[in-house]
Amino acid sequence: MLRFPGIIPAVTTPFDTDGAVDTGALTRNLEALLEGGVHGFVATGTMGEAGSLTAAERRTVVEATVAAAAGRVPVIAGVASGTPGATIGFAADAEAAGADAIMLLPPLGYRADAREVIAWYRTIAEATELPIMLYNNPEASGTDLLPALISRIAEEVDQVVAVKECSGDARRIAALLDYTELEVLVGGDDWALEGFCAGATGWVTGVGDCAPAECVELYEACGAADLERARAIYTRLLPLARLDMTPKLVQYFKGAQDALGFTGGPVRPPRLELDEQDRVVLAQAVAALSTTAVA
Repeated sequence: MLRFPGIIPAVTTPFDTDGAVDTGALTRNLEALLEGGVHGFVATGTMGEAGSLTAAERRTVVEATVAAAAGRVPVIAGVASGTPGATIGFAADAEAAGADAIMLLPPLGYRADAREVIAWYRTIAEATELPIMLYNNPEASGTDLLPALISRIAEEVDQVVAVKECSGDARRIAALLDYTELEVLVGGDDWALEGFCAGATGWVTGVGDCAPAECVELYEACGAADLERARAIYTRLLPLARLDMTPKLVQYFKGAQDALGFTGGPVRPPRLELDEQDRVVLAQAVAALSTTAVA
Protein backbone atom coordinates (compact mmCIF):
# COMPACT_ATOMS: atom_id res chain seq x y z
CA MET A 1 0.00 0.00 0.00
CA LEU A 2 1.29 3.45 -0.91
CA ARG A 3 2.21 5.49 2.15
CA PHE A 4 3.06 9.15 2.67
CA PRO A 5 5.52 9.54 5.55
CA GLY A 6 7.56 12.66 6.10
CA ILE A 7 7.50 16.21 4.79
CA ILE A 8 5.22 16.79 1.79
CA PRO A 9 5.12 20.40 0.60
CA ALA A 10 1.83 21.60 -0.86
CA VAL A 11 3.59 23.29 -3.73
CA THR A 12 2.78 26.76 -4.99
CA THR A 13 2.14 27.46 -8.67
CA PRO A 14 4.46 30.16 -10.06
CA PHE A 15 3.13 32.46 -12.78
CA ASP A 16 5.21 34.42 -15.28
CA THR A 17 4.85 38.12 -16.10
CA ASP A 18 2.07 37.31 -18.56
CA GLY A 19 0.11 35.38 -15.92
CA ALA A 20 0.79 31.93 -17.40
CA VAL A 21 1.98 28.94 -15.38
CA ASP A 22 5.78 29.15 -15.19
CA THR A 23 6.87 25.51 -15.43
CA GLY A 24 10.54 26.46 -15.38
CA ALA A 25 10.21 28.22 -12.04
CA LEU A 26 8.06 25.37 -10.73
CA THR A 27 10.71 22.83 -11.68
CA ARG A 28 13.47 24.87 -10.04
CA ASN A 29 11.41 25.12 -6.85
CA LEU A 30 10.78 21.39 -6.82
CA GLU A 31 14.45 20.55 -7.35
CA ALA A 32 15.39 22.83 -4.44
CA LEU A 33 12.78 21.16 -2.24
CA LEU A 34 14.18 17.74 -3.11
CA GLU A 35 17.65 18.98 -2.22
CA GLY A 36 16.17 20.02 1.12
CA GLY A 37 15.18 16.40 1.72
CA VAL A 38 11.39 16.45 1.35
CA HIS A 39 9.52 13.19 0.97
CA GLY A 40 6.72 14.00 -1.50
CA PHE A 41 4.72 16.71 -3.23
CA VAL A 42 1.10 17.80 -3.31
CA ALA A 43 0.30 19.63 -6.54
CA THR A 44 -2.83 21.61 -7.45
CA GLY A 45 -4.01 21.99 -3.89
CA THR A 46 -5.14 25.10 -2.05
CA MET A 47 -1.54 26.35 -1.87
CA GLY A 48 -1.23 25.78 -5.61
CA GLU A 49 -4.18 28.11 -6.32
CA ALA A 50 -6.00 25.22 -7.96
CA GLY A 51 -9.28 27.11 -7.94
CA SER A 52 -7.78 29.67 -10.32
CA LEU A 53 -6.34 27.10 -12.74
CA THR A 54 -8.03 25.76 -15.84
CA ALA A 55 -8.16 22.00 -16.36
CA ALA A 56 -5.34 22.31 -18.88
CA GLU A 57 -3.23 24.28 -16.41
CA ARG A 58 -3.84 21.70 -13.72
CA ARG A 59 -2.58 19.01 -16.11
CA THR A 60 0.50 21.11 -16.85
CA VAL A 61 1.30 21.57 -13.16
CA VAL A 62 0.87 17.87 -12.34
CA GLU A 63 2.93 16.83 -15.36
CA ALA A 64 5.74 19.19 -14.38
CA THR A 65 5.66 17.99 -10.78
CA VAL A 66 5.78 14.32 -11.80
CA ALA A 67 8.66 15.04 -14.17
CA ALA A 68 10.63 16.84 -11.46
CA ALA A 69 9.95 14.11 -8.91
CA ALA A 70 11.20 11.51 -11.43
CA GLY A 71 10.07 8.66 -9.20
CA ARG A 72 12.13 9.86 -6.25
CA VAL A 73 9.11 10.85 -4.16
CA PRO A 74 5.34 10.38 -4.58
CA VAL A 75 3.20 13.05 -6.19
CA ILE A 76 -0.33 13.62 -4.90
CA ALA A 77 -2.66 15.70 -7.07
CA GLY A 78 -5.43 17.80 -5.56
CA VAL A 79 -8.64 17.19 -7.50
CA ALA A 80 -11.23 19.09 -5.46
CA SER A 81 -14.26 20.58 -7.18
CA GLY A 82 -17.98 21.02 -6.73
CA THR A 83 -19.16 18.18 -8.97
CA PRO A 84 -18.27 14.52 -9.48
CA GLY A 85 -17.82 15.08 -13.20
CA ALA A 86 -15.19 17.78 -12.78
CA THR A 87 -13.36 15.84 -10.07
CA ILE A 88 -13.35 12.65 -12.13
CA GLY A 89 -11.88 14.63 -15.00
CA PHE A 90 -9.14 16.09 -12.80
CA ALA A 91 -8.41 12.61 -11.41
CA ALA A 92 -8.17 11.13 -14.91
CA ASP A 93 -5.75 13.85 -15.95
CA ALA A 94 -3.67 13.29 -12.82
CA GLU A 95 -3.54 9.57 -13.46
CA ALA A 96 -2.51 10.13 -17.08
CA ALA A 97 0.20 12.55 -15.93
CA GLY A 98 1.69 9.90 -13.66
CA ALA A 99 0.50 11.07 -10.25
CA ASP A 100 0.73 8.47 -7.51
CA ALA A 101 -2.44 9.46 -5.62
CA ILE A 102 -5.16 12.08 -5.45
CA MET A 103 -6.18 14.30 -2.55
CA LEU A 104 -9.87 15.10 -2.25
CA LEU A 105 -12.03 17.41 -0.17
CA PRO A 106 -15.77 16.86 0.23
CA PRO A 107 -17.78 18.55 -2.55
CA LEU A 108 -17.08 22.27 -2.70
CA GLY A 109 -19.94 24.72 -2.40
CA TYR A 110 -22.37 22.30 -0.76
CA ARG A 111 -22.59 21.14 2.85
CA ALA A 112 -23.14 17.46 2.19
CA ASP A 113 -24.50 15.14 4.86
CA ALA A 114 -22.83 11.85 5.78
CA ARG A 115 -24.70 9.80 3.17
CA GLU A 116 -23.80 12.27 0.44
CA VAL A 117 -20.16 12.51 1.50
CA ILE A 118 -19.74 8.73 1.41
CA ALA A 119 -21.42 8.58 -2.00
CA TRP A 120 -19.11 11.36 -3.23
CA TYR A 121 -15.95 9.48 -2.34
CA ARG A 122 -17.34 6.19 -3.63
CA THR A 123 -18.22 7.77 -6.98
CA ILE A 124 -14.74 9.21 -7.45
CA ALA A 125 -13.05 5.98 -6.35
CA GLU A 126 -15.02 3.98 -8.91
CA ALA A 127 -13.68 6.22 -11.68
CA THR A 128 -9.95 6.06 -10.89
CA GLU A 129 -7.28 3.52 -10.04
CA LEU A 130 -5.38 5.96 -7.84
CA PRO A 131 -5.30 5.79 -4.04
CA ILE A 132 -7.20 8.58 -2.32
CA MET A 133 -6.05 10.86 0.47
CA LEU A 134 -9.06 12.35 2.23
CA TYR A 135 -8.65 16.05 2.92
CA ASN A 136 -10.52 17.43 5.90
CA ASN A 137 -10.49 21.22 5.80
CA PRO A 138 -13.84 22.59 7.01
CA GLU A 139 -12.79 26.17 6.29
CA ALA A 140 -12.19 25.32 2.63
CA SER A 141 -15.04 22.89 1.96
CA GLY A 142 -17.73 23.88 4.47
CA THR A 143 -17.97 20.26 5.64
CA ASP A 144 -16.16 18.88 8.67
CA LEU A 145 -15.20 15.22 8.30
CA LEU A 146 -15.39 14.03 11.90
CA PRO A 147 -13.39 10.93 12.86
CA ALA A 148 -16.47 8.69 12.96
CA LEU A 149 -17.44 9.76 9.43
CA ILE A 150 -13.88 9.30 8.14
CA SER A 151 -13.98 5.79 9.62
CA ARG A 152 -17.19 5.05 7.70
CA ILE A 153 -15.71 6.37 4.46
CA ALA A 154 -12.61 4.22 4.91
CA GLU A 155 -14.72 1.14 5.57
CA GLU A 156 -16.84 1.65 2.46
CA VAL A 157 -14.23 2.99 0.00
CA ASP A 158 -11.19 0.74 -0.22
CA GLN A 159 -9.08 3.22 -2.19
CA VAL A 160 -9.06 5.66 0.72
CA VAL A 161 -5.68 5.08 2.37
CA ALA A 162 -4.83 8.30 4.18
CA VAL A 163 -6.28 11.49 5.59
CA LYS A 164 -4.86 15.00 5.66
CA GLU A 165 -6.34 16.48 8.83
CA CYS A 166 -6.73 20.25 8.71
CA SER A 167 -9.57 21.06 11.09
CA GLY A 168 -7.29 23.03 13.42
CA ASP A 169 -8.01 20.67 16.31
CA ALA A 170 -4.81 18.80 17.15
CA ARG A 171 -6.86 16.29 19.16
CA ARG A 172 -8.21 14.91 15.90
CA ILE A 173 -4.89 13.19 15.15
CA ALA A 174 -5.18 10.85 18.12
CA ALA A 175 -8.90 10.36 17.51
CA LEU A 176 -8.33 9.37 13.89
CA LEU A 177 -5.65 6.90 14.86
CA ASP A 178 -8.11 5.42 17.34
CA TYR A 179 -11.06 5.31 14.92
CA THR A 180 -9.29 4.17 11.74
CA GLU A 181 -6.31 2.32 10.31
CA LEU A 182 -5.64 5.12 7.85
CA GLU A 183 -2.33 6.90 7.60
CA VAL A 184 -2.86 10.28 9.26
CA LEU A 185 -1.05 13.41 8.10
CA VAL A 186 -0.93 16.83 9.69
CA GLY A 187 -2.69 19.25 7.36
CA GLY A 188 -2.07 22.58 9.10
CA ASP A 189 1.31 24.10 9.75
CA ASP A 190 0.97 25.35 13.32
CA TRP A 191 0.31 22.02 14.99
CA ALA A 192 2.93 19.87 13.30
CA LEU A 193 4.88 19.17 16.48
CA GLU A 194 1.70 18.20 18.30
CA GLY A 195 0.62 16.05 15.37
CA PHE A 196 3.89 14.17 15.08
CA CYS A 197 3.97 13.55 18.81
CA ALA A 198 0.40 12.22 18.65
CA GLY A 199 1.34 9.74 15.93
CA ALA A 200 0.89 11.45 12.56
CA THR A 201 3.29 9.99 10.02
CA GLY A 202 3.48 12.93 7.62
CA TRP A 203 2.92 16.66 7.20
CA VAL A 204 1.39 18.30 4.13
CA THR A 205 2.90 21.72 4.58
CA GLY A 206 3.17 25.23 3.22
CA VAL A 207 6.16 26.07 5.40
CA GLY A 208 7.91 23.19 3.64
CA ASP A 209 7.82 25.27 0.43
CA CYS A 210 10.01 27.87 2.13
CA ALA A 211 12.09 26.01 4.72
CA PRO A 212 12.24 22.38 3.60
CA ALA A 213 15.40 21.40 5.44
CA GLU A 214 14.09 22.79 8.72
CA CYS A 215 10.82 20.90 8.31
CA VAL A 216 12.70 17.68 7.60
CA GLU A 217 14.85 18.35 10.66
CA LEU A 218 11.71 18.75 12.78
CA TYR A 219 10.29 15.49 11.42
CA GLU A 220 13.53 13.63 12.15
CA ALA A 221 13.83 15.11 15.64
CA CYS A 222 10.29 13.98 16.47
CA GLY A 223 11.02 10.52 15.07
CA ALA A 224 14.10 10.32 17.29
CA ALA A 225 12.10 11.52 20.33
CA ASP A 226 14.49 14.46 20.64
CA LEU A 227 11.86 16.86 21.87
CA GLU A 228 14.27 19.53 23.04
CA ARG A 229 15.63 19.90 19.53
CA ALA A 230 12.16 19.56 17.99
CA ARG A 231 10.82 22.40 20.14
CA ALA A 232 13.76 24.63 19.23
CA ILE A 233 13.22 24.09 15.50
CA TYR A 234 9.47 24.50 15.87
CA THR A 235 9.90 27.83 17.64
CA ARG A 236 11.70 29.15 14.57
CA LEU A 237 9.05 27.79 12.19
CA LEU A 238 5.96 28.86 14.10
CA PRO A 239 5.71 32.54 13.11
CA LEU A 240 5.56 31.51 9.47
CA ALA A 241 3.53 28.39 10.22
CA ARG A 242 0.80 30.45 11.88
CA LEU A 243 0.23 32.29 8.60
CA ASP A 244 -0.99 29.03 7.05
CA MET A 245 -4.36 29.25 8.80
CA THR A 246 -5.26 32.61 7.27
CA PRO A 247 -7.10 33.59 4.08
CA LYS A 248 -3.84 35.04 2.69
CA LEU A 249 -1.79 31.88 3.14
CA VAL A 250 -0.84 31.74 -0.55
CA GLN A 251 0.34 35.35 -0.60
CA TYR A 252 2.32 34.85 2.60
CA PHE A 253 4.07 31.68 1.47
CA LYS A 254 4.80 32.94 -2.02
CA GLY A 255 6.26 36.04 -0.41
CA ALA A 256 8.36 33.90 1.90
CA GLN A 257 9.58 31.88 -1.06
CA ASP A 258 10.70 35.06 -2.81
CA ALA A 259 12.55 36.15 0.33
CA LEU A 260 14.27 32.79 0.78
CA GLY A 261 15.61 32.10 -2.70
CA PHE A 262 12.69 30.25 -4.25
CA THR A 263 10.24 31.64 -6.82
CA GLY A 264 6.89 32.58 -5.35
CA GLY A 265 5.93 35.44 -7.59
CA PRO A 266 2.49 36.90 -8.16
CA VAL A 267 -0.87 35.45 -7.20
CA ARG A 268 -4.01 35.31 -9.31
CA PRO A 269 -7.19 37.26 -8.61
CA PRO A 270 -9.30 37.39 -6.56
CA ARG A 271 -6.18 37.33 -4.40
CA LEU A 272 -4.26 40.59 -4.24
CA GLU A 273 -0.66 41.17 -3.24
CA LEU A 274 0.08 41.76 0.45
CA ASP A 275 -0.36 45.28 1.78
CA GLU A 276 2.28 47.07 3.85
CA GLN A 277 1.01 45.79 7.19
CA ASP A 278 0.95 42.20 5.96
CA ARG A 279 4.46 42.54 4.55
CA VAL A 280 5.70 43.55 8.00
CA VAL A 281 4.13 40.42 9.48
CA LEU A 282 5.75 38.30 6.79
CA ALA A 283 9.16 39.89 7.26
CA GLN A 284 9.06 39.14 10.98
CA ALA A 285 8.10 35.53 10.31
CA VAL A 286 10.89 35.06 7.78
CA ALA A 287 13.40 36.65 10.16
CA ALA A 288 12.44 34.17 12.87
CA LEU A 289 13.68 31.31 10.69
CA SER A 290 17.25 32.52 11.09
CA THR A 291 17.12 32.45 14.89
CA THR A 292 19.77 30.11 16.25
CA ALA A 293 18.31 26.78 17.38
CA VAL A 294 19.52 24.72 20.32
CA ALA A 295 22.32 22.42 19.11
